[in-house]
Amino acid sequence: MENKRTLREYVADALAHKVAVGHFNISNVEGFWAVVRAAQTVSKKAGREIPVIIGVSEGERDFIGIPQVRALVDTVKDIHPVFLNADHTYSFERVKEVIDAGFDSAIFDGAAIPYDENVRITKQCVDYVREVSKKTGRDIILEAEMGFIGKSSEVHDSLPEGVGFTEEFLTKVDVAQKFIAATGADMFAPAIGNMHGLLKSGPKPALNIQRIADISQAVKIPLVLHGGSGDSQSDLMRAIDAGIGIVHINTELRVAYRDAMKAFLDANPDEVAPYKFSKPALEAMQAVVEKKLSIFNKLS
Repeated sequence: MENKRTLREYVADALAHKVAVGHFNISNVEGFWAVVRAAQTVSKKAGREIPVIIGVSEGERDFIGIPQVRALVDTVKDIHPVFLNADHTYSFERVKEVIDAGFDSAIFDGAAIPYDENVRITKQCVDYVREVSKKTGRDIILEAEMGFIGKSSEVHDSLPEGVGFTEEFLTKVDVAQKFIAATGADMFAPAIGNMHGLLKSGPKPALNIQRIADISQAVKIPLVLHGGSGDSQSDLMRAIDAGIGIVHINTELRVAYRDAMKAFLDANPDEVAPYKFSKPALEAMQAVVEKKLSIFNKLS
């Protein structure tokens, strides 16, 4: 039977139980099945359904196809709670595009634009989401972002320009409160010592757990941790306790996919069947998702 609980309800339940919903970006069908199979495996381990969010950025959904990724999610929605999110979207037009296509949620990312412009476009997106939700009966979520943490889910030689972890780079509590009051966004992604991607030079600096807790208390809506790849298990669990309801993972999946496929092709240079060299890549991504879901749900 088709799952009737909404993403909003799953996130609220996660926050109440001090766990988080995993958000995993995909670029192809292998990534999709890696996430779904991992969610089913961890659900058996937990003895309860573990919801997951499939994320697709503008570039990822342009590659896969918006109707195609929507159709993929539709194939499993009656057997497991899987939701579809339009990750990092940079214009009202592209937010409207995915809402009209039936996505469960979308993020307008105005972190790199002036505050007033971010407020204006975020509010425009929120108003459209409310209008469509009222007309269709869908419970659509609009997430907002403030505080620049980079744009690329890749392995960086050094910190991307404009990204930092000291006070001047963090989202301010009073500004976050003002921003949410002005926009009415459903969820909020702040800069709290996080960044997109991984660093070649070593592990990421620690997240600012106190800032997470302070923003959570001020805005009183679910917080979303972007750039969760590479954060320590301890930091992730403390961040969830402080008010993070969704955690995004992308770069670790990309690295696992690349490394597993490269290893297979290095060992089997004459292989030409895509399903054969894609299988270990899928399994490597699935292992990453299983590990992350276990952390987010405090099963490890």
